[in-house]
Parts: sequence; C-alpha cells; structure tokens
Amino acid sequence: MLRTVVTALSTAAGLILSASSVLAGAPQYTIVDLGIIDAGDFGVQGFRVSEGGVAVGRTLGVSNQAYSWTQGGGLMPLPNLASRPFGAANGANDNGMVVGSGTQTSFGSGPLPIVWNNGVVSQLPLPAGETLGRANDVNASGVAVGSVDGGSVEQAVIYNGATATKITTAAVDGSIMRTAFSINDSGIIVGFGIDPNNAARNVGSVYDSNTDTMTEVGALPGANGALAFHISNAGHVVGSSMMNQGSGQPFIWTSGSGMTAIPLPASTSQGSARGVNSNGWAVGTAGGVFAVPFLYDGTTTYTLQDLIPTGTGWDISMNTSSSAMGISEDGVIVGTGVLNGEVRAYAMIPVVTTPCPWDCTPDNGDGTFG
Repeated sequence: MLRTVVTALSTAAGLILSASSVLAGAPQYTIVDLGIIDAGDFGVQGFRVSEGGVAVGRTLGVSNQAYSWTQGGGLMPLPNLASRPFGAANGANDNGMVVGSGTQTSFGSGPLPIVWNNGVVSQLPLPAGETLGRANDVNASGVAVGSVDGGSVEQAVIYNGATATKITTAAVDGSIMRTAFSINDSGIIVGFGIDPNNAARNVGSVYDSNTDTMTEVGALPGANGALAFHISNAGHVVGSSMMNQGSGQPFIWTSGSGMTAIPLPASTSQGSARGVNSNGWAVGTAGGVFAVPFLYDGTTTYTLQDLIPTGTGWDISMNTSSSAMGISEDGVIVGTGVLNGEVRAYAMIPVVTTPCPWDCTPDNGDGTFG
C-alpha cells in the first residue's frame, strides 16, 4: 500500500538527463512534481494540460481541491464551491479559464459543472430541468463541454456564456453523444455515445458545432466501437477502440486518414490514448499487471519511464496509479505517478533538441514552456 506521508517537492526540474537513461533516438524529458496544496493531502492527480502548458487536476486528503499549474507560476489552488466540498479541474485554456466539477464526495456524487476565471469559482449554467452536470474541457473562446444528468439519461452539453445546450443531433445510425470529453478551437467536439440498435456498443462520437452534424470515428479491426477522449486543434482524435464493453486498444484518428492503432508498450495488453497535440503526438495509459503511461510520436510508442532520468524517485511504470492524460503543443506531458511512494501529479518537460520535432519556441518568451 502506498504511504500517505507527504514528502518534499521534487527538484527534478534541475536534473540533467543522462545518456544512459533514455533509449537511443527517443525524445528526452525532465520530470517535475506539480506540488501539493495541504500537508495533509495524500494524493495529487494530473488530469489534462492546455495547448500552452496549463496543467490541471485535483488533490485528495485535507484540501480536496482542484488546481492549475504552469511552469513559470507553479501550483495554484482553486477554491471549491460552497455547496460542494470536493473539486476537480478537468480542462483549461490559455486565457485564465479552468473548468471541472464540484462534487459531494471524492468519487463524484452530486456533481455540478464549475468554472474558475482567473481563480474565481462559479457554477456553470444548467439546461432547464437539470440539477446535475460536469464540465470536461474548454477551448480558447471559452466554450466548455461536458454532460448533464447521469446513467442511461446522461447527455452531452455545451456551456457557452450564460447558456447550456444539450447536444441532441444524432449520427446516421441514430447514436447520440452522452458525454463530451473535449472541444478544440474550431468547435469540434468529441466524446462517447450509445448506439440505439446495440446498447452494448460504445460509439466514439465527433460533433461539429458549426454545421450541427454528428459522425463517429469507427473501430479498429476486430472491434465494433470506440471512446473518443481528446481532439487536437489540427483535428487528431484519440481514444480507445473495443468490442462492446470489453478492454480497448489505443487509437489515433483523423477525418482524412481514418483510425490507426497505436502500438502498445511491451508487457501490456490493453490501453487508451487520452491526449494528443497538433503534431499528432499522443499520450495515454496501457495496462497489464501495472498501469504503464506511454508516448506515441506517430511511429513509435515509448514507455514514459524510459524517457526520464534515472534516480529521480519517480515510478511511472510499476504501480497501478500512474497515467498520462495530456500533451501540450510544445510536448509537455501531464499525468499521475508515484514519487518516493506518494501519488503525485507530474509534468514531463521536453529537453529541446536540434532540430526540434515540433515548434519548440517557448510560449512565455523567457526560455520556459507553459
């Protein structure tokens, strides 16, 4: 069992990456502990990172709060709603907006959709007649997506200013999006739907809010459905494809190329891709005996543990708590790992190489990402 004694913040940001700690030709990273809010907290999870490097997630223990983090500013606690003692931040843009859910318990009961504008919390509007909801992502225009209600009547929703609108448009097969997980700056939304002709089949739904059209990403060979978790500003969609409710295989999809399987890391048998940037680099978590976060660069799948220096105290391959949930445009990866026995959120910062595999011009103009 993991110890719950809080340890000091990691100094991994200053570590020098040794040549022996990485695979030949693989991308190189340093790893940073995102920090903790209260000394009594026993866990910190990283849930997503914005295009420009704003990481978000939640803490568990005493504070039970959401947070945001940047490389330049560090961890910023985000206050809970007065009526909800637990908070989780699920998405952020680069304009000071963070969205998530406020709940009555740590496992998500009684959820309300919330937004933090420059750290100030408020509830997002709910459609008429609805009392429960969640917010999962927000784009540069401040349009957020998520879902309302729950169970068999859960429905995807768009939060835009003072209005909340259910997504009711059906795909050709009649499937309706139940949960919206991600929205890009072009207003394309991805999520999870149900096929009315086969309730056991998961539908990876893609909704164009500009044309009010619903499509689906399809399935990998041997599967009949998918879950779509994230869409990049270039239109890459990632998720997991499976047969009915069975275990899944990670994929990347575009409207032009269709669905491609992401190879699994060694010693894993299933997995899901959870984040992708505009270069088509994707991250996710594979499973077997342990949870194994991975990076896919369009050709090769790397286990994240192999991309960080040795001797950091981080275990992101030999436990069941680890994850990789998002990747920024500059390649910053955010997720959860185990640091010296404690569950903590991390950011993996690329070591810039020449030539850089993407546009590595720092966003801050001061030599730092985020």
